[in-house]
Amino acid sequence: LKQSEDKLLRSLAEIENQRRRFEKEIKDAFEFGSFNFAKESLAILDNLQRAKEAIKNDSILKENKDLDKFLEYISIIEKDLISIFEKNNIKKIITQNVKFDPNIHQAMTEVEDNEKETGSIIQEIQAGYMLGERLLRPALVSVAKKNNSKNEVNEEKKEKNNLVDSKKTPI
Repeated sequence: LKQSEDKLLRSLAEIENQRRRFEKEIKDAFEFGSFNFAKESLAILDNLQRAKEAIKNDSILKENKDLDKFLEYISIIEKDLISIFEKNNIKKIITQNVKFDPNIHQAMTEVEDNEKETGSIIQEIQAGYMLGERLLRPALVSVAKKNNSKNEVNEEKKEKNNLVDSKKTPI
């Protein structure tokens, strides 16, 4: 009787665990089912922004009278796409005046800057996005580092070499 009761309790616990697992999988499917589609859609927004910049910087197109209207239409499409992203919980990662976070940022370059704190973001190269709490694409950024003169770097190397040499014992 005790064995049967134990088996019954274990079976009920297993059923409950399985029910919870299925509920979580269903919730994740609804929440993140559009993850790949959202990730691919970011390319559309990037290309719209690149097109705007290319058109603004083209000397031949600058002479066209209808250029401002065309840029206005591209901006409308861009705003609509951003609005759709926001409605679907896709948010741009903030990079202005924040410290580098390897969980959401990807450092592409380090720039010597004595005015900014080491590890702070100087420039956004490509925008990053989150889908809810999940990373869609990291923000590509430039990060500040302190300016080390060549003499200081050489001195540090010499000190390290001296420490290594002094730790070596003669045979």
